[in-house]
Amino acid sequence: MSRRGEEARLRAVIDTAVDGVILIDAFGNVLMVNPACERLFGYAANEVIGQNVKMLMPEPYRAEHDHYLQNYRDSGERKIIGIGREVVGRKKDGSTFPMDLSVGEVKEETGVIFVGIIHDLTSRKRTEEQLAQAQKMEIVGQLSGGIAHDFNNLLTVILGNAEALSSRLRAREDLRRLADTIITAAERGAEQTQRLLAFSRRQMLQPAATDCNLMLKGMQVMLRRILRDDIELHTALAQEPAVAMADPGQLESAVLNLALNAQDAMPTGGQLTLSTAARVLDALSLGQGMDVRPGPYVEICVTDNGVGMSEDVRRRVFEPFFTTKEVGKGSGLGLSMVYGFAKQSNGHAAIYSELGLGTSVRIFLPAAQRPAQEAPAPKQVARATPGGEETILVVEDDNFVRGHAVATLESMGYRVMVAADARDALAILRGGARPDLLFTDIVMPGGASGWELAEQARKLAPNLKVLFTSGYPLESLAQRSDVPANAALINKPYRMADLARRVRDKLDET
Repeated sequence: MSRRGEEARLRAVIDTAVDGVILIDAFGNVLMVNPACERLFGYAANEVIGQNVKMLMPEPYRAEHDHYLQNYRDSGERKIIGIGREVVGRKKDGSTFPMDLSVGEVKEETGVIFVGIIHDLTSRKRTEEQLAQAQKMEIVGQLSGGIAHDFNNLLTVILGNAEALSSRLRAREDLRRLADTIITAAERGAEQTQRLLAFSRRQMLQPAATDCNLMLKGMQVMLRRILRDDIELHTALAQEPAVAMADPGQLESAVLNLALNAQDAMPTGGQLTLSTAARVLDALSLGQGMDVRPGPYVEICVTDNGVGMSEDVRRRVFEPFFTTKEVGKGSGLGLSMVYGFAKQSNGHAAIYSELGLGTSVRIFLPAAQRPAQEAPAPKQVARATPGGEETILVVEDDNFVRGHAVATLESMGYRVMVAADARDALAILRGGARPDLLFTDIVMPGGASGWELAEQARKLAPNLKVLFTSGYPLESLAQRSDVPANAALINKPYRMADLARRVRDKLDET
């Protein structure tokens, strides 16, 4: 084959190569770039050829390049040639990207020519970062779920005893107010544990077809009452119904959270806008690397014109416990809760922000396939705490929680039997006792869970009714073992009235 034919074949290989190929002379001047290199850097070949290759390098590589070439010409010392290493390239628009650079040399009569092979590492780096972030979030999620469980046990006792004190101190208004303050603080603590569970995607969701337009309209009165007077509230709702498949209570909590965050970002006042829109997303709609299922979504957007965020802050806002607020003024769980709720709802959350221009947080939720149902009218809570005279077997390994549950149920008139774990409970049943209801914790030491206890207990007492309780929500517990059919669960911490109603409802089931 002629020399010209060999050159044509070589050129065809270079032009069709996926990786970038660049040739430079001994002084760093570009002799040739292939099409892949043009795409990588955003320059046309005629903009690069004849220029020093430094134009494709950011600092500090740019400043070091001439010294490196001069040192190589003087001493022959190699740093990249024949070795390759990871460096950073600079595009025409000024942005940078990670790349793997391998350099070879060809000695010709006219001098040395260096051949650079450039492999774009952007996708690999993004995948590595996503994997590291996912692993970090999973570890923190497991940790936060465990912390929430332990705190819910403590809050159950605090809340229950404070309620008991409040009801017994009717004649001492000053002391009753102290008890009510404890109740309020315990409820706020319960909200924080719910945020932990939301971040770790372990709270129990009850998704339903939810008209987001109606929900935001209904929230306006509440938001105007909560927000400062210098915050202007506006809505920009989609003309068509924006019906999402989501837990309406959790969605409302997420929007409220975002509204309060937006208020904090406008310390001297500003404009808060709530909007909805129908969106059809694909894998790249929200940018590369976003884990989004293709399909129709409803977008709920909360926008402020406040102080905005830097890029470093914006990248971290969905991380748990990350906050820019002063100590004591923010838990760092608000936005991570919103993110956890969106992901657990098979949706996504994204944030856009510029310093001095404001912030937009968008929640994307799967569009519902059926019409939204009107929210059911709130149940009327009976004034008197329902009670009874039946016998209840309480199984709880935590001494404080067990004592609280026993005292509460006895105050309602029930006869109570007590066990610290599944083994003690089964011993009571094997001894001939036949309680009307088994009220059991689910996660207990000793190897047997509440699920397993209920299964074995029903073999001994087929008519036994069961009410489960846990600091973990049902959705998380379902991952550990088989969930009994029609399992009834009351989450810790529970109010006295909630416990009374759930026990009574379970006992009254036919």
